Amino acid sequence: MQKKEALSIVKIGGNIVDNPEALETFLSDFHRMDERKLLVHGGGVMASKMAGQLGIETKMVEGRRITDAETLKLVTMVYAGWINKNIVASLQQIGCNALGLSGADANAIPSVRRSPEPIDFGYVGDPVPEKINRTFLTQLIESNITPVFCAITHDSRGSLLNTNADTVAYSLATALSGDYETTLYYCFEKEGVLRDLNDPQTVIPSMSKMESEEYKKQGVIADGMIPKLDNSFKAIERGVSKVIILHARNLLTGGGTLLYEKKP
Repeated sequence: MQKKEALSIVKIGGNIVDNPEALETFLSDFHRMDERKLLVHGGGVMASKMAGQLGIETKMVEGRRITDAETLKLVTMVYAGWINKNIVASLQQIGCNALGLSGADANAIPSVRRSPEPIDFGYVGDPVPEKINRTFLTQLIESNITPVFCAITHDSRGSLLNTNADTVAYSLATALSGDYETTLYYCFEKEGVLRDLNDPQTVIPSMSKMESEEYKKQGVIADGMIPKLDNSFKAIERGVSKVIILHARNLLTGGGTLLYEKKP
């Protein structure tokens, strides 16, 4: 059997996206990755700031944003507009031919609006990896065009949906694992998964799914790290080769937390 070509799916968090210097360094490192690649970005920090300026209340549950009609307009403008195109322009400047996309473009990421029970998240979608437009994405990747996805998808009925960026990255990595040897990177402003959020020296170097459940019970893992880890282990179970959670500045140098399904 012919060995699959390597593909890196890299998700960058809002705290880095909102920091021009950190973002510039990250994008330079991202461009220097030798293998084929795809970028997914968040933008929640900027969205929350703008919501405050516009008098729109921000409501979060377990790291996920509740999205009413006005919030949907806001996050679409921020994620699919300013942030997405700013990243694409920055990548073009350094020689990375990128294409900015939402999940609605080319029917790339169809999603299902989340059930209002037990919590009504509003216009929030969960992607369906099996329905991702793999043909379109592989055509871009094989043409040396780097897709850059924001965290907006659609329900195939004309409605946009706010979607957790970690979930978008997981869904893309899972869908493309049949075509490529995929590695999923979650890059953010911490050194990895930490035992103590205030101490960067407490990185957990590796973690199994069973260990993550214990950390949740202990309160070591909470808030936005919960969906990140949930998606990571789902990705591994569904064919993604590796998942690494690390600081954005270490994308090329390694480190962080390596996740695996179970101990060998």
